[in-house]
Amino acid sequence: MVKGFSKSEFKNNEAIKDSKKEKKGLASFLKGKKFTYTLPGKKQINIFGSIVLVLNTVLVLLVILYFNNQEFHDFIFNVGR
Repeated sequence: MVKGFSKSEFKNNEAIKDSKKEKKGLASFLKGKKFTYTLPGKKQINIFGSIVLVLNTVLVLLVILYFNNQEFHDFIFNVGR
């Protein structure tokens, strides 16, 4: 037995093309649109970087407070219930 496709099996190529479905919903809406991606500017990079650094700093401070302050630890423990 030979592996793969024989030439006689591949004659029905038109049926494969007809079986493609038309795009529906958002895909049909965006079919004719062209989108271009632009890299963020220096100001936008600085803003997002600052936000990430501030949130990371707040997270580290809350973790330190959680381990060192028993009242804060109990508060977080009770809120999580």
